[in-house]
Amino acid sequence: MIRMTLEIPSAQLGWFEQMLQSMGWVFHKEEMAQESQSSLSPATRRNINKARKEYSKRETIVCASQEAMQQYFDSL
Repeated sequence: MIRMTLEIPSAQLGWFEQMLQSMGWVFHKEEMAQESQSSLSPATRRNINKARKEYSKRETIVCASQEAMQQYFDSL
C-alpha cells in the first residue's frame, strides 16, 4: 500500500473525493493545520524536507488541472 498526501483546493475536494471513491480507493481527509517545527519529530522533518526537494525538482507527479489529474489516473 502506498500513502499519498495531497493539498487540494477546497473547491475541488468534493470532485476529488468522489473520483477516488469511484475507483475504490481509501480517502481520508485531514484539515491542514499549521504545526510548529518543534512539534515534529526529526524523522518527520527529514521526510517533509525530502518531499519539498523532490517537488521543487519536479520529481513528483504534478497535475495542474482536474483534467490532467483524471488523465493521470486513467493511465494507471
